[in-house]
Amino acid sequence: MITIRHDVCGYCGACVSVCPGGALELIDAYLSVDTELCKPKCRACSTVCPLGAILWREE
Repeated sequence: MITIRHDVCGYCGACVSVCPGGALELIDAYLSVDTELCKPKCRACSTVCPLGAILWREE
């Protein structure tokens, strides 16, 4: 499961641009995730996040 650390996120949008499922959206300086579209094994977003604001945990 994806967890976004909003206290760390710089809202740069790097994760949004690499998400193949279109699960991440940046609206009004707030990053949200659609868990139905997220592909957990992908993890591209956490790879590109320069601040380490996206974390994964096993369900």
